[in-house]
Amino acid sequence: MATREVPLLLLLVVVMVLAGAGAARGFYLPGVAPRDFRKKDQLAVKVNQLSSIKTQLPYSYYSLPFCRPATIVDSAENLGEVLRGDRIENSLYVFEMREPRLCQIVCKTALTHQEAKDFREKIDDEYRINMILDNLPLVVPIRSLLDDHDAPTSYQLGVHVGIKGQYAGSNEEKHFIYNHLSFLVKYHRDENTDLARIVGFEVKPFSTKHEYDGEWKENETRLKTCDPHSRRLVVDSDSPQEVEAGKEIIFTYDVNFEESDIKWASRWDSYLLMTDDQIHWFSIVNSLMIVLFLSGMLAMIMLRTLYRDISKYNQLETQEEAQEETGWKLVHGDVFRPPARAGTLCVFVGTGVQFLGMLLVTLLFAILGLLSPSNRGGLMTAMLLVWAFMGVLAGYAAARLYRGFRGSEWKAVAMRTALAFPGAAFAVFFVLNALIWGERSSGAVPFTTMTALVLLWFGISVPLVFVGSYLGFKRPAATEDYPVRTNKIPRPIPEQPWYMNPAMSVLIGGILPFGAVFIELFFILTSIWLHQFYYIFGFLFLVFAILVVTCAEIAVVLCYFQLCSEDYEWWWRSYLTAGSSALYLFLYAAFYFFTKLDITKVVSGVLYFGYMLIASAAFFVLTGTIGFYACFWFTRLIYSSVKID
Repeated sequence: MATREVPLLLLLVVVMVLAGAGAARGFYLPGVAPRDFRKKDQLAVKVNQLSSIKTQLPYSYYSLPFCRPATIVDSAENLGEVLRGDRIENSLYVFEMREPRLCQIVCKTALTHQEAKDFREKIDDEYRINMILDNLPLVVPIRSLLDDHDAPTSYQLGVHVGIKGQYAGSNEEKHFIYNHLSFLVKYHRDENTDLARIVGFEVKPFSTKHEYDGEWKENETRLKTCDPHSRRLVVDSDSPQEVEAGKEIIFTYDVNFEESDIKWASRWDSYLLMTDDQIHWFSIVNSLMIVLFLSGMLAMIMLRTLYRDISKYNQLETQEEAQEETGWKLVHGDVFRPPARAGTLCVFVGTGVQFLGMLLVTLLFAILGLLSPSNRGGLMTAMLLVWAFMGVLAGYAAARLYRGFRGSEWKAVAMRTALAFPGAAFAVFFVLNALIWGERSSGAVPFTTMTALVLLWFGISVPLVFVGSYLGFKRPAATEDYPVRTNKIPRPIPEQPWYMNPAMSVLIGGILPFGAVFIELFFILTSIWLHQFYYIFGFLFLVFAILVVTCAEIAVVLCYFQLCSEDYEWWWRSYLTAGSSALYLFLYAAFYFFTKLDITKVVSGVLYFGYMLIASAAFFVLTGTIGFYACFWFTRLIYSSVKID
């Protein structure tokens, strides 16, 4: 530790983390500051993607023949927003602050056969229109079915394109479009300055077949079905607007303003409470208590057993007694023998260290409030940036371990560390993106963004991996710190009992780490695939800490049992023991797909399992690395605690 490279490495990591933090702040914080509006100030509503939980394929708002402005202006989006499929554009919905308007005409259009077919398909797939006002997403208030006035109002993110159902006693189901939107803008007013801040953006959709007299005069046309002067409004209409080719559709809207006691700093609270918090918190606490109890039991058993073994070995006085003894002490000459495919193991460990650093830094940013849901795309952008900067830790860990195995081709290991996992993930992502592109979805990543990802990979991550590898390989080998020497001739491994079979122990080892996260995993999957907000990052950090402790403990316990059976090939098994929890994660993802999601399209199913495969692979290298380092520390500790000639 006295070498100059270690302080240099730590300084480099600090600089990269600070650079990542600065980049993250630059991506999300602009636009989050509160905006004060005077009366009659213009409020421009922006439209975002059309989204559906049935297809998971977002589309641009103007992919359907909605009313279009003369010039469509795309808003600047960060990397995370582009990867999420967000396409934020201007619209014809323009309000004046605190100036209610009734029956405002947006436009009139006649659908072609193809346009009517597109509308019907989007209604069948339950697509929702997403709009934004002052960085607040549009929501639909949903009252409780129970007649409980104290029950809080829940909100649906986005408004459906239309509805499918029967009308006027007909047995045939028809498609009806929501062509009238009744907006409600909530604001918090400062009594001293009379300035106001927007704290809510709600809508109630209606479908009505508008009628008018005389010639069409654009906004000056007086509608018979929606006339603010005669107070005959669309809510009283009994004739919904059917989606039919050749028929005129008139799009209209109302806007009302309501003063609210909600302050600007708390305006996101209603959005973040879309799920049942009581069940959420109770389930997580219950799971954590079970895991903590099991972890305490395992730790107590290990401490008592190890203390007894070490005391017994150190009390042996004669060589004859030592030769008659069995257990983990007898394999001291082989326990640090390099494993088969040592370079591959180093690559896996280095990649796991990179993910561990990324998660720790990203969770820290989230806990500090830098990655709130109001910063759209912020979480994904931060993860990509921090992952690239953590390449220096990946290279250092891989090269450090590789030198401990007496390897010499550190550049090859560094190259594999920089390219193996990112390359495999990018290949899967490229195939999935091609499928999305084939569906003409806005979720397809553009070529320019794909180029930016490649530059982020090869311009930042790969060089940092080589920098870390150079510093790690230049340090003295880890074997110089090993408490025992390795024999030249390997000791034969005795026949193992059935319960110590590698496949059996590996599969058993992954159950407890998965049990530490599967409740939280349900809410994470729900936020991703059912388009809900995830915000309890403090609790997520606690669950992550429990996961780390659980992976370490189960790997150490099974490693101890393996050494007691005189099987010294623990390197790979310690990695696979904790890493096998990724198998259970993928199986749970399949269970979630068939029980919670209503995905019918083949492409959507391929997208789901493709992305969950990448997530499971990342979880494998993360948990495997934690288990490996726990066993590495454990073996060094126990063999340095006994007297060995």
